[in-house]
Amino acid sequence: MVFTRRPAAVLTAIVAACAMAISLTACTTDANSQDTADDRTTVTSSAPGVVAMFTPSDGITLNQQTPLNKWAKLTPNLTKALTSAGFKKGDISHTTSDSLDKQSRAIQDYVVNHLSGSNTTDDAGIVISPDNITLLVAPVVEADASTRQYGDYVSQELSTADTAEGSDSTNSSDSSNSSDSSDSSTGSDSTDDSSSDASKTVGDSKNAAQAEAVDRLVSSLKLAKESGMHVVLMGNSIKGYKPDAFVRFSDAQAIGKLQAEKIVSKLELSKASKDNPKYIEVLMPYTAVDEPGEASDSTFAQEAFRGIWQVLGAYYQKGVVESPSGTLNGNSTEDDWQSVAYDASKEGSTAKVLDARLAKAEEHASPTRIDGIIAMNDYIASEVVTELDDLGYTGSAADINPQITISGIVGNITGKKDLSRSDVPDPIKSPEKDDSADSTDSADTQDDSTATDKTDKTKDSQWPLVTGYGAYVSNIPSIVNGKQWMTGIEDRQTLAENIAEACALLNKGQTLTSMSSVRNTEVGGKKKVPTISGPLLAVSASNLKVTLIDPGYISLADAGL
Repeated sequence: MVFTRRPAAVLTAIVAACAMAISLTACTTDANSQDTADDRTTVTSSAPGVVAMFTPSDGITLNQQTPLNKWAKLTPNLTKALTSAGFKKGDISHTTSDSLDKQSRAIQDYVVNHLSGSNTTDDAGIVISPDNITLLVAPVVEADASTRQYGDYVSQELSTADTAEGSDSTNSSDSSNSSDSSDSSTGSDSTDDSSSDASKTVGDSKNAAQAEAVDRLVSSLKLAKESGMHVVLMGNSIKGYKPDAFVRFSDAQAIGKLQAEKIVSKLELSKASKDNPKYIEVLMPYTAVDEPGEASDSTFAQEAFRGIWQVLGAYYQKGVVESPSGTLNGNSTEDDWQSVAYDASKEGSTAKVLDARLAKAEEHASPTRIDGIIAMNDYIASEVVTELDDLGYTGSAADINPQITISGIVGNITGKKDLSRSDVPDPIKSPEKDDSADSTDSADTQDDSTATDKTDKTKDSQWPLVTGYGAYVSNIPSIVNGKQWMTGIEDRQTLAENIAEACALLNKGQTLTSMSSVRNTEVGGKKKVPTISGPLLAVSASNLKVTLIDPGYISLADAGL
């Protein structure tokens, strides 16, 4: 009996242990998930969750020149960063839209479908809880031709319906005034008014559609947040809407400031004097009239000039920097953007403006001396390079530092050697203003005068520093050979990594205070919005390998190597 009972007792003990294990497993499962009728489970809070990206479609770039600051370039970086942060590829979606109307509908459909339960599981059959979903939204905004030349990331702000209605009210008032004046107009004036009214009707219809799309977008994003989803706006803000986080890319002031700061550093303006000033021209391209024939918004040009003047203004005021054309002087202010602005939508406008600003005093005189030209973006910079060549300027930016040769630059880029640099001496007094030379020997004086004259002409025709922005692939060879001195670009990889980290934290219900790249700023009129940002990258021949080639943004072939 004892032997027959022992196996039974052992079996009983095993069954009891299994039951206990199953019970513990059930408790663990209940603590971390929620069973549903069809055996689906809700994703746990420890899992990364889901990220849905909504970005604008890339527009057509002028003359096939393509800046690296494009949404199509950023999204692969984002996807890679998100997978590195633990997100499954199947839990990362991406939707592109070519208009705000289409984008707002896509976001509305996504939010409604997930809240209604028609699209709430991943490939593993796991139910996605709203608080484990982050929407990455880059609102579609309309940009004129000039603004598009800087790439896709330039931050702008969408206006809500209230703003649009205010604009419509103003237009209605203007329409009433036009109607009153047309009563006493001639027949031809009536025809013009009819055309104007037709354009206004089209404009009003477009504004109404835009306002409706903004309202739909805001309503969808608010519904998403109320349900527990997280919303991160990228690049473009929405007036009056507060997201969980905002990704701030480049803006007009930052782009202008970057180029001005690099000019100051390279030309060593802190050492310049009134007796031997540096000569700098600022080109501010903008679109004066939009496609419907109405005056374009000049805010970007104004802000870009403000960023430039905050850096260069003091040097103009001290007299150590001059504008050969006289467009800027010591009495200029940050509000004088129109002094350097021109309508870049007209073909050949940049060449005409530059030709006028650098006009020779006499037909056979040497070129007008110019040390630096802020061209604002790479599209304009390429036109500047062509015109400078036509005007007779020679050399390259590499000549400003004789220790850096083109062959040395190429060797550095291809990894064969490092660049060595040394300062270039620049006299405090210009040769024509220096009267300290010994004039005891008339023959020597004449020889010195001839040599000085040749030196002056050589310096007058010396190729200036040309700045731009956007890192156009078509411009990279010009940066390598020194014709364009520098360009600028967003640090896409670092931004993508920071965005992925923010998405993971939000889906876990955590704040972004632990992120060093996040600061609270005002976004769309709302204060204390966690904002992800980073400095712009200035790219020249000396660091092109590190900034563009090593990260994989461009290839050696793109650089003409």
